[in-house]
Amino acid sequence: MQFPESWLRTFVAPQLTTDALSHALTMAGLEVESLRPVAPPTSMIVVGQVLEVVKHPDADKLNVCQVDVGTGTLLNIVCGAPNVAPGIKVPVALVGAQLPPAEEGGAPFVIKLSKLRGVESQGMLCSARELKLSEDHSGLLILPEATPLGQDIRETLNLDDTIFEIKLTPNKADCLSVWGVARETAAITGAPLHALAIKPAAVTLSEILPVKISAPDLCGRFSGRVIRGVNARAKSPQWMVQRLERSGQRSISALVDISNYVMLELGRPSHVFDLDKIHGGMDVRWAKRGETLKLLNGNTIELDETVGVIADEQHIESLAGIMGGDSTAVTLDTTNIYLEAAFWWPDSIRGRARRYNFSTDAAHRFERGVDYATTVEHLERITQLILEICGGSAGPVDDQSVNLPQRVPVKMRVARAQRILGIPVEAQQIAQIFTRLGLAFESDGATFAVTPPSYRFDIEIEEDLIEEVARIYGFEKIPARPPVASSEMRATNETQRSIHTLRHAFAARDYAETVNFSFVDAEWEQDFAGNANPVRLLNPIASQLAVMRTTLFGSLISVLRHNLNRRAERIRLFEVGRVFLPDPALKGSEMTVEGFAQPKRFGALAYGPVLDEQWGAAARAVDFFDVKGDLEALLAPAVARYVKAEHPALHPGRSARIELDGRHVGWIGELHPRWMQKYDLPHAPVLFEIESEALIQRVLPSPSEVSKFPPVRRDIAVVVEQKIEAQALLDEMQNALSEPACKSVQRIAIFDEFRPKSSTSGGLAAHEKSLAFRITLQDTGGTLQDQTVDLAIQALVNRLARMYGARLRG
Repeated sequence: MQFPESWLRTFVAPQLTTDALSHALTMAGLEVESLRPVAPPTSMIVVGQVLEVVKHPDADKLNVCQVDVGTGTLLNIVCGAPNVAPGIKVPVALVGAQLPPAEEGGAPFVIKLSKLRGVESQGMLCSARELKLSEDHSGLLILPEATPLGQDIRETLNLDDTIFEIKLTPNKADCLSVWGVARETAAITGAPLHALAIKPAAVTLSEILPVKISAPDLCGRFSGRVIRGVNARAKSPQWMVQRLERSGQRSISALVDISNYVMLELGRPSHVFDLDKIHGGMDVRWAKRGETLKLLNGNTIELDETVGVIADEQHIESLAGIMGGDSTAVTLDTTNIYLEAAFWWPDSIRGRARRYNFSTDAAHRFERGVDYATTVEHLERITQLILEICGGSAGPVDDQSVNLPQRVPVKMRVARAQRILGIPVEAQQIAQIFTRLGLAFESDGATFAVTPPSYRFDIEIEEDLIEEVARIYGFEKIPARPPVASSEMRATNETQRSIHTLRHAFAARDYAETVNFSFVDAEWEQDFAGNANPVRLLNPIASQLAVMRTTLFGSLISVLRHNLNRRAERIRLFEVGRVFLPDPALKGSEMTVEGFAQPKRFGALAYGPVLDEQWGAAARAVDFFDVKGDLEALLAPAVARYVKAEHPALHPGRSARIELDGRHVGWIGELHPRWMQKYDLPHAPVLFEIESEALIQRVLPSPSEVSKFPPVRRDIAVVVEQKIEAQALLDEMQNALSEPACKSVQRIAIFDEFRPKSSTSGGLAAHEKSLAFRITLQDTGGTLQDQTVDLAIQALVNRLARMYGARLRG
């Protein structure tokens, strides 16, 4: 929001300097982003009148002018401007005058007594560009006829004015006008507010243009009137052009300037239609799919039923609340107009302009909320200016109110305001603040019930009123106190680890963490999770990121390919992230979405050599057991089971389901050869994915006595059917530890497997295999005797023989 200070001070004139006023506005929430002068410093430039113009004797493009600057002596000035003529009043730079430098940072341009082609020139006639008022250098800056001769040009053009640029927050739509900022200034400073004297225009016509509001959810109020006999070629007054330009608006024509001026003055966007181009009555409605409209900016847009329009019996004439149409635009030949001011519901305007890749001042205001109670008053203001500047005869105002916002009182508790602000603001002070802000209220001393004005769309909840109290009370008056809280030691839960501890632990094992989007390519879900019906996004940021992931495998493979494409050879990655699983039983809450589980998973990938190339170890590719070892280190002290199973993403013979305490918690294995080929991977990466909760939980260690006696180790090799899994034998021997004979067994580990290459190899049948186990025994009471050891080994062998038909290998 940009405006000149002088315009603001016509409504409210606080006894503050420019800087003090800027500070007061900023501290009240209207951040003054910049202050800049209207024009650079100048001196000795006055108003002069050209009395005589004759051609220069030695130059075709120069004229010799006699100029009166009110001193009683005419000045002889040579001028080359094409619009110089007898009788005009223009800025005159006297000898010794200082003009702004041609380039920023340069020295001022000083006017000296000089001769041009032999004719003495006693000064210079100035254009707007030479005074740095605009870039217009097509001719002299012609001043109004009533401008006093000899007056300093800075006083004439108010060049000591300051332009305020305010950075408004989206909720302060009521300040998108000079009047709105003046209203806030009066509340902040206590200075009196001077409203415009708006008198209803004299009605000399009886004509009313029929208007129907077919969409009350689009337009809540529509006011309009017919004005005939206007002179569209009338010149906009200099004071209006000056205020428009200093507010960032270019002067276009009188009718357009007046509409823009009232929008900046009162915050009321309006539209002027060429009445002679309207066919019959007008209908305010939602557009129909397939309809088109050529806008004032020259763009032709395609409409649908989510966009509001104003249409006549033949065409669409305007994009409601955003921009007018080209077909009814006023021109310099327009003589009859229809003037419109309406209340458009913010939700019906919001986002529509951005959909068509442009923005307008009208849309910027309407989508935030414009006062619905003053459409007629503002229409009268526009009419007043049109009749004064362009003439004409006005018809009656046709005002239709069909659906206006209901202003529900908002309650604010004094005690809550004091607690949030941290200051003992009293009810009487709050009442004074609300009165200054023009907020109607009722109060019992402990609670205020405030009815928001029609121009305040930002007051909806208690906190909005507390903010108003803080703004006007003064943020700088609220002391900055550090928070005070009791400090106490919090108990630590030793049965849980932080996910950050796990991340650091895995990074220490030479894995790099990666962070990926939770939305992925639908093809990844099909390939790596066998998921043909993933959770789809309503508005994906890209077509290849259209679904929510149910596994981390796709993201890890994508990062692997990214690194391989950049010539990386040894890659270790991990990611901790959420996956999204449909779960109809899940109820919605503050932290959950109904129908969707969002568990956190820990996934990792290893590719390439086990170690970087070195002299101390032979090079070999990472395998299943390397990654399994990293996972076991992460799980410790818990011990997981690895059950042979198939997963859509993993090699069917080199993958396993991870189980912990009898519960399925994840997967580990090599990537399936099918996906190696599809995703162009030279070698198979090894991956795992496990629930984060399984890693976070840990069992507290239980103390045990350390034996002073040496352990005893026995190796046994048993022969079983090849279809019997080694884990089954380990589980059975683990169960045998509850027997009295096996109480001294401390550890059982498999260390070898032998499968015959032929029917006679190693004394084993073709369908058999040999598994070797190392059994460690130890007792805290004394040295184990051979008889005790043999008895324990025999008990284990007998149990395997009984359950799986195992026999000792000879």
